[in-house]
Amino acid sequence: MTSRIPTSTSVTESSVIAAPLGDVWHLIKLQDFHHFWTKLSKSHHVKGASPETDVVQWTFKDGTHQEVKQEEHSAIDHFITYSVISSTPALTYSSVISTVRCYAVTTGPNEGSTFVQWSAHFSSDADAGVIEDARFKRKEALADLANAVGKKK
Repeated sequence: MTSRIPTSTSVTESSVIAAPLGDVWHLIKLQDFHHFWTKLSKSHHVKGASPETDVVQWTFKDGTHQEVKQEEHSAIDHFITYSVISSTPALTYSSVISTVRCYAVTTGPNEGSTFVQWSAHFSSDADAGVIEDARFKRKEALADLANAVGKKK
């Protein structure tokens, strides 16, 4: 019997991006993640999903395909929540729900920038390797987002 390393099943990464909220928020749409996240080769809406459901397929450069479902979106509070509903190859855990939140930095030396927080909550069967991989990918994606917004200037 193998023993698992006890681990938190949540991860949150954040970054201050030197761009106004509107410039950053413009890219935080599931179908547009490939415009900044360098791990993705493409992302597009899945046809045939119900009219009430937004499902987007992400194609990663390593050949992984994931369908992500938008669970919640707020243009007022600047956040999007999504879950992975299918993956090829299959995930090693049951579920994950993620949220990307953007906040305008309104004072201090970073005034005019955007604070971005990207969190994930995994099912209890996710192991430490899954959590660390998610942490690394979010850090990398946030750096990619900062670079993409910087190139638009």
